[in-house]
Amino acid sequence: METNINIRKRLAFVFFLLAMGLTAVIFRLAWLQLVKGNELQQKALENRLNPMPVTAQRGVIYDRNRHELAISIATDYIGAFPPEIKESGRAEEIAAKLSAILGIPTDKILEKITRNTGFEFIERQVEFDKAQKIKDLKLPGIEVVPESRRYYPNGMLAAHVLGFAGIDNQGLEGLEAMYDKELSGEDGKIVLEFDALGHEIPRATHRYIPPQNGHSLVLTIDQTIQYIAERELDKIMASPTKPRKANIVVMDPKTGEILAMASRPAFDPNNYGKYPNSVWGNPLVRDAYEPGSAFKIITAAAALEEGVVSPTDRFYDPGYIKVGPDTINCWLPGGHGSESFVEGVKNSCNPVFVQVALRLEEKKAGLFYDYIKAFGFGAPTGIDITGEGTGLLIPFNELKPINIATIGIGQGIAVTPIQLITAVAAVANGGQLVRPHLVKEILDNKGNVVKKYEPEVIRRVISPATAKRLSEMLEAVVSEGTGRNAYIPGYRVGGKTGTAQKAGPGGYMEGKYVASFIGFAPVNDPRLVALVTIDEPQGYPYYGGTVAAPIFQRVVSDALHYLKVPPQYDSGKKEGEVSPAPVTVPNVIGKDLAAARVELEKAGLAVRVEGGSGEVIAQVPKGGAVVPAGTHVILYLKGDPAKPLVPDVAGLRVNDAAAVLEAYGLILVPDGSGQAAGQDPPAGTAVPPGTKVRVRFIEPSLETMGP
Repeated sequence: METNINIRKRLAFVFFLLAMGLTAVIFRLAWLQLVKGNELQQKALENRLNPMPVTAQRGVIYDRNRHELAISIATDYIGAFPPEIKESGRAEEIAAKLSAILGIPTDKILEKITRNTGFEFIERQVEFDKAQKIKDLKLPGIEVVPESRRYYPNGMLAAHVLGFAGIDNQGLEGLEAMYDKELSGEDGKIVLEFDALGHEIPRATHRYIPPQNGHSLVLTIDQTIQYIAERELDKIMASPTKPRKANIVVMDPKTGEILAMASRPAFDPNNYGKYPNSVWGNPLVRDAYEPGSAFKIITAAAALEEGVVSPTDRFYDPGYIKVGPDTINCWLPGGHGSESFVEGVKNSCNPVFVQVALRLEEKKAGLFYDYIKAFGFGAPTGIDITGEGTGLLIPFNELKPINIATIGIGQGIAVTPIQLITAVAAVANGGQLVRPHLVKEILDNKGNVVKKYEPEVIRRVISPATAKRLSEMLEAVVSEGTGRNAYIPGYRVGGKTGTAQKAGPGGYMEGKYVASFIGFAPVNDPRLVALVTIDEPQGYPYYGGTVAAPIFQRVVSDALHYLKVPPQYDSGKKEGEVSPAPVTVPNVIGKDLAAARVELEKAGLAVRVEGGSGEVIAQVPKGGAVVPAGTHVILYLKGDPAKPLVPDVAGLRVNDAAAVLEAYGLILVPDGSGQAAGQDPPAGTAVPPGTKVRVRFIEPSLETMGP
């Protein structure tokens, strides 16, 4: 009896153990099926399926006229399936054959194709002939798959604008990076099915998920104007000037569209890895520099708008100006003497602009800075490209009178080229700050416009009347002043030169300058505004008017003709009206001032008077000269023959200065060549007849320098 009881206990215990085991199995099966089922199913699928990526074709980048600047071309990549290669037992043979074709070390390929992974890239963007040889070998576990790679058909053209894309078709610089999401599209894939041993299953269903190709960009850049700009940069880089860097940007001042943006040194985006990464970024949006006299445009705009100066206000320049304990020199030794504000702009006179900047601050603390910031300095412009800088402004709470004075002449402030051209475009277009941009439209795969970028006015900075008045002053800079080398026959051109000594760790660096010219044309209906900056030109002269202005002249002249902009001189010219013929200057020597003025104004010429009173004894230009309508004719009056006053010959050429002094009974002693830039005795001095007047002549491009 006891034995039966023991047997039943044992059976019950065994049954309990079996029940517990079965319960555990059921719970485990439930866990695997219900909780982990989806995850395990996915892992099983991944073990069976190996995807091969199929890259999307990157969108095209066009210029504004739909010329291709960046495209994608067909190529192949070589992929490997290590499980299949291991199963074949031919790994070393496969590595050797691939090495012979691709030029990659055998051991490197062998290491890749024997990894414990489902798929490996062997080589990307393989040339067609090499890919075909590998196809013909029909190696187990090796696939040749089509892909695309980025190609820039024009080489270096607009390289700093376009940037470049990497081996995986990802944008790395420039517009390629800025618009990477729009350009790149979505990759597809080919899915292959394998058994547990890594063999491709015959006749298995291969899934192909097609890629979605990227959108295309239509830029504001005009390929022809870009070629013109880069042509000029290549010339100066190869010239004896041999600058460290050179840049040009051309903009439509009314829309903010960038028509050309070029820099040297540059790089070929097809082989960007062969160039130092220091040249990849776009210096026209990234690098800041002291603009020098070019910034006087902003000083003048603010002063005219606030009414702290008028065109006829008189100034006296003795060659320097004191600001507290500091002295700021004029570029012209001995100074310009008495001059109007218009003449101060034309002469790029430092003491005039220092006084004007300080007048703004006297009217209201911080007023000058308000205008500087309103014109966009100290902040990014928002141009649609990577790497934009902000420039450099002295913090407002650290400003001293000497800082206001130096900023007024373009020193002690650092700006980017895109900031400066955007600000000057506001003067050219009638006073509105317009955001610069490089992309005009985005297109889908079928060429339909999916997004269009319209001009964006940020704010009004000066009134149309101020803009018009200042534009006419800047025209005089080109027609009569330091910017003569930028003059384009048949067109009204306004602009400003700049020559700034470069700042370094210990102050300004001796012999290192940035020469620049910024201008626009035609003055009465601007189509183009352009900035040329030449960094560290070698040799002499190194001034903006000598080095940069001629480049501006050639680029803008060719661009205006390319755009079929008709020549015109008269700001009041109506559409379809014929440009006025050049004027022959009447000879008014010997006539009294009133009669001379009537005759000159009747001929369509303006009058400027020098000297005391009496009849006209000299004039510049001389009678018989053929000049554009509106040209100023300088009249020199007789005064007292016994004690003549030395006339002001500033700006005159040697022969004209000699004729004027001779008319007063004085003798010219010339020093140098070019235009008169200083005289001794100074203008207005009473001297005996026969006195020798020493006049210093320089090239008309000489202007503001660092102190």
